[in-house]
Amino acid sequence: MEKLKRPVYVKSGTDDFFKKMRLEVNETVLKNSSYYVLNVVKSLGLLVVFFLFYSGILLFGNQTSLLFLFYILCGITMIVLFINAFHDAAHGALFKKSKHNNWFLYVLELFGSNHWLWMRRHIGLHHAYPNVPDWDIDIKQSDIIRIFPNSPHFNYHRYQHIYMWFIYPLYSLNWIYIRDFKDFFGKKNNYVKKIVDKIPRQEIYRLFAAKITNLAYLLFVPMLLLKQPWYTVLLAWLAMHMSGSVLGVVALVSTHVDEDAHFPETDQEGNLSDTWAVHQMIVTKDFSTESKLANFLYGGFTHHVAHHLFPNVGHTYYPYITPIIKKYAEEYNLPYTSYPFYHAVRSHFRMLKNKGVKENILRMGEI
Repeated sequence: MEKLKRPVYVKSGTDDFFKKMRLEVNETVLKNSSYYVLNVVKSLGLLVVFFLFYSGILLFGNQTSLLFLFYILCGITMIVLFINAFHDAAHGALFKKSKHNNWFLYVLELFGSNHWLWMRRHIGLHHAYPNVPDWDIDIKQSDIIRIFPNSPHFNYHRYQHIYMWFIYPLYSLNWIYIRDFKDFFGKKNNYVKKIVDKIPRQEIYRLFAAKITNLAYLLFVPMLLLKQPWYTVLLAWLAMHMSGSVLGVVALVSTHVDEDAHFPETDQEGNLSDTWAVHQMIVTKDFSTESKLANFLYGGFTHHVAHHLFPNVGHTYYPYITPIIKKYAEEYNLPYTSYPFYHAVRSHFRMLKNKGVKENILRMGEI
């Protein structure tokens, strides 16, 4: 596949607000090492909790109610682990040494994903060009859902604000068992292949090994060891993925894709209209920043503006960086948005409804 010409941001000036903001963050917040220790303890603790819940499946799973309970708890912990620990490690923000972050990411393979692929998809495309049409593939994943203004409109999109309620709970299943394979082997709109020279052969082997290992210990081992019918275990396993997906989708839909979302496009020369930092402020939003429970569960997603401006900083620092961001946003007249998660979710589905109706699309000048 041909290489793509990457979008180009406006160069920042000598008085760029982000240079001042970064200096203040470095001189104040980042000097507190206790937030680093908290992040490491939380991440390792969550990993232990997951396997404790998994042990609960094997020890108490012959009782159906406990079987479903421990599977659901595994699903919730799996997503919390991903959003917090693995997400930070992928950005080199969990441990101080890069090799320790890389080692920890291999644990992600136990959950069925491929960290090499995810880092190129998430960091190389989403973080580099958030909300930019044809580049942010964390948003643009398939034609089932229409979000970007330049995406084709199909008649079934009229109902996307309804049927996505039933598709979103399958998010983790799609990620692990469909999307990864599409990004490794698919040819249509495969932007991962367009930004890398060649997918390493060992990653292909690791892809299959991760899927097989994940299915083996989470599904087949309980089927073999427990006295439950196979279909009961299968249903509990599906409940694990659905409960985790519902929790995770709240973060995914609340930070970039509401009814007021911006999708900046490049000009004919591939230039964007803002600097990198201003772009992050325009296309990224926070949710439920004052909630301790939301901050614990969602890590760098509640304070998502801080995450996009300081992606190499652990999420436990973000609650202390966000007030600095607010200050500079007000001083430089830059957008900053934070709202409760229920408002964010509601706004996302209103956006889906607007994007799915052709009359709305014509009125808004999208096509």
